Amino acid sequence: MDAIIIAGGIPESEDPLFQYTQGIPKALLEIAGKPMVQWVLEAFSNSKTVERIVLEKPLTFVLNKGGMLDNIRAGVEKVMELNPNARHVLIVSSDIPAVTTEMMDWLVNTTMQSDHDIYYTVVPRQVMESRYPTSKRSYTRLKDVEVCGGDMNMIRTSMITANEEIWEKILAARKNVFKQAALIGYGTLLLLLLRQINLESGIKRVCDRLNITGRVIFSPYAEVGMDIDKPHQLEILKADLAQTVMA
Repeated sequence: MDAIIIAGGIPESEDPLFQYTQGIPKALLEIAGKPMVQWVLEAFSNSKTVERIVLEKPLTFVLNKGGMLDNIRAGVEKVMELNPNARHVLIVSSDIPAVTTEMMDWLVNTTMQSDHDIYYTVVPRQVMESRYPTSKRSYTRLKDVEVCGGDMNMIRTSMITANEEIWEKILAARKNVFKQAALIGYGTLLLLLLRQINLESGIKRVCDRLNITGRVIFSPYAEVGMDIDKPHQLEILKADLAQTVMA
């Protein structure tokens, strides 16, 4: 399995983390003596399921292309250049420094039990708040569950290399709420807003509309969704990982 770490984001002046970054990439914020991205890289280094990206494993750097979706696309294209036989790629954000090798291997092994185009990881609210009770995450409230999105997801490489139409639709909709609604279907959007649909049905409706296959992965690990977006989340993980260093 190949993996992509998204680490190109630079907070701008209006971003809550700008007071900490002051123009440097968020991935380089120091947490418990290491750049944030280093924690993620070290988790990969001992992985038995990920063969390319980190430390003693082959590591390839791709310049920041601007937006997250643009960077994902560039990363997948580089993976295919290096490994034309790659069928899926693991996409990981650099701002989940508490993630561990065990969690990464669990996700890869879980997703590879089936053969879908996209695997979307979510963390149930009770899992997150049990581990990080003061995290103040944003949750999507559905008929059957409240979840926040995870920051480790899997995608079939051909979704980008051979399905240009879908990718262009996703790119076009990323900053336009009306295009986003059209992409998932207004009926599905209404059901989501009214909380009259469960997560599995919602994903199926969106996938059917886009003519792709998808699977929701419920993570038992809060760390997968504990990304650093706000100062208080940064402070939580600084304290959490400082204890890890001292252990």
